Amino acid sequence: MLVEAVRRFAVNDLRPAAHEADERGELAPGLIGKGWELGLLQASVPQTYGGFGDRSAVSGALAAEELAWGDLAGALAILAPSSFALPVLLGGSDPQKQRWLPEVISARWKPFAAAFLEPHFDFTPGEMRTLATAENGGYVLSGSKTHVPFASQAEQLLVYADLDGSPQAFVVPRPADGLQIGARQ
Repeated sequence: MLVEAVRRFAVNDLRPAAHEADERGELAPGLIGKGWELGLLQASVPQTYGGFGDRSAVSGALAAEELAWGDLAGALAILAPSSFALPVLLGGSDPQKQRWLPEVISARWKPFAAAFLEPHFDFTPGEMRTLATAENGGYVLSGSKTHVPFASQAEQLLVYADLDGSPQAFVVPRPADGLQIGARQ
């Protein structure tokens, strides 16, 4: 049923708006919210953390494929908070899940994002150049990221950095001391 609802949204709403969105460089107001109301991410999060389902990679892939058929850029915009929430769901501690998941999957779409890619032609996920250093009971991150959707609007960023030879994710609030968001290219 969920995939069928996504298909109808992609056909009736997303695809007809795609050309104008490309021309303007942004989606029509309300389109992201309407796509969010389908509950794709919420259906992947257990009730314990505010959702109404359990993660299914197959259902998620099928729904994402339908959205992308409507408009790939629109699909990425609607699903951007998933890049923050799913890593927390799959790898976070229980307190982290309780803290972040209900906020991300709330009734209205919010610009949460993940900063994973680095601006190097030889970027390798297992060998991040962005570094995390323990300092004063927290961490200092140094490095740069690229292609971060909604970075300038994000309430929180999930930033990946190397910590002692292993990639780790850090929740970085916006604004944060030292955080610089470059111009949209």
